[in-house]
Amino acid sequence: MTNFLPPAMLPIVLLLASNIFMTFAWYGHLKHKASPLIIAIVASWGIAFFEYCLAVPANRYGSAVYSTAELKTMQEVITLLVFAAFSVFWLKEPLGWNHALGFAFIALGAWFIFQKW
Repeated sequence: MTNFLPPAMLPIVLLLASNIFMTFAWYGHLKHKASPLIIAIVASWGIAFFEYCLAVPANRYGSAVYSTAELKTMQEVITLLVFAAFSVFWLKEPLGWNHALGFAFIALGAWFIFQKW
């Protein structure tokens, strides 16, 4: 897998894919609230397996290029971006100005993590 993407991009792509799985595992069942909770739990575990199959290599490969603080920051920002899209397109829940402002502050915090002062 490391032959297809530059080392700095590989963890970002893997974290993006893993967060898509994670978001569906955690929140996808909310669109199907009539199904039994045990079904939601088992389905979420199954989906989460694939999330881990992507997140663990993302961190392993990423640690060669980024610090763990940078990897965690990337993961959190990617999580918010994926969740925002998921919320709007899958759950049909709109995001407001307060969400945008909150995400902007988080992005500012992420910017500080990547500064080398």
